[in-house]
Amino acid sequence: MHDVGVSPEGDASAEAMPDYELLGLVLDGDAGPSGLERISDHIFSHFSGRALSPVTADELSSACGLSSQTAVRLSACIELARRLLVGDDAPGPIRSPRDACRAVSRIRSATKEYFQALYLNARNLVIHEETVSVGSLNANIVHPREVFRPAIYHGAAALVLAHNHPSGDVSPSEEDLRLTSRLVEAGRLIGIDVLDHIIVSERGYLSFRSESYL
Repeated sequence: MHDVGVSPEGDASAEAMPDYELLGLVLDGDAGPSGLERISDHIFSHFSGRALSPVTADELSSACGLSSQTAVRLSACIELARRLLVGDDAPGPIRSPRDACRAVSRIRSATKEYFQALYLNARNLVIHEETVSVGSLNANIVHPREVFRPAIYHGAAALVLAHNHPSGDVSPSEEDLRLTSRLVEAGRLIGIDVLDHIIVSERGYLSFRSESYL
């Protein structure tokens, strides 16, 4: 049985701890010491290499057999670390597909499909970012009201859509094309332009505007 406690008088640092001891501190007794190495192995086996992509509580619970409460706690810790790595500097203006791809880089290696919207002011600066939907590997349902409600609330002048393809193939599906057309038309009706739709993956990205899909 491993002792995962750290004495306040000790000089042990987090950097020197093995993975399972760090996990023990995070879970704070929610998992018995004998199971920490097993859980740690599962986490690194399933999620290593995800870079800055989000890891949801449902994914942790399913992959590692964690309780809902424990999975939520661990997911929150991972999200906090992700935000620290990304930093809080505001992104520059979105003036090209490459700028948009860079702004949503954290979803490029995600194993689920994340549909995001970047809301821009008149100078093309991002004033808000919203994860509109998190889907499965092959399906994602997005409704125009979920995309444009934040745009209206935040006073956006335009927006850029983005989602990832976990398969690595950034070619748009028929569903992607129909959805984009629907959202562009909705934007025209309310006076908020959809400037582009970017599909990203670990292998690259595709711009609907550059490929004349818009």
